[in-house]
Amino acid sequence: MKQPAQTEKAQPEPVALFISDLHLHESLPHTTQAFFDFLATRAIKAQRLYLLGDLFEFWAGDDDISTPYPQQVIDALKRVSDAGVALYWMAGNRDFLVNRRFAKATGAKLLSDPHNVTLVGKKLVLAHGDEQCTSDTAYMTWRAQVRQPDWQRTFLALPLGQRKSIIEGMRDRSRAANSQKSYEIMDVNADAIAALFRKSGASVMIHGHTHRPARHEYEESGKQLLRYVLPDWNCDVEPPRGGWIALETDGKIKRCGLDGGELD
Repeated sequence: MKQPAQTEKAQPEPVALFISDLHLHESLPHTTQAFFDFLATRAIKAQRLYLLGDLFEFWAGDDDISTPYPQQVIDALKRVSDAGVALYWMAGNRDFLVNRRFAKATGAKLLSDPHNVTLVGKKLVLAHGDEQCTSDTAYMTWRAQVRQPDWQRTFLALPLGQRKSIIEGMRDRSRAANSQKSYEIMDVNADAIAALFRKSGASVMIHGHTHRPARHEYEESGKQLLRYVLPDWNCDVEPPRGGWIALETDGKIKRCGLDGGELD
């Protein structure tokens, strides 16, 4: 009797994909194309896509969405949301001025930082990660200032070109300051991470910002806690870097490289 043909085991579908720190800019064409390829081939198959900050190298305000480069990115995101993928946006330290106009244009839902969510029975807390870098007191002071509604209203009242010039100056000063800071100061603070786990009640944390991709394990009162750090993207250098985290229907969490292969 002829045996039925064996079929390849189906791969679990991604419930959610998580990315951050692409730092998209028109001067980075290969990074931009890699992101578009990710959207068209990976994100389009997921139920949810979480953008956890610093998608853009900078964002001067939602009135910039009609210029050619941002419009390309917006159109690519809109194709994903139009395909039925739930799109979620969290601000980073570079693009915290993204607001409702951008959200409407892309079909994204704006999230607060941190954000708690339960998916396939897992309690997750999502963050960009900069708020947990509490050892960097100079950065935390600056962050508190620019997140104030009054500061943002005053800044957004300036002409777009002037805003971009101011941001360029901020970036230059930030690079100069960071070159003088230690590795430890610019990483997340252990106490801040522990506090966020306690406050959220989550067993899994996913964040970016530090550009130090890894999987960290902890134990708290007999409970296993996992912290995943997302990679930054730059495909305009050799070797190119980037990747994402996938949560699958069977509950497995995977760190994925640019080719989609599992890293651990």
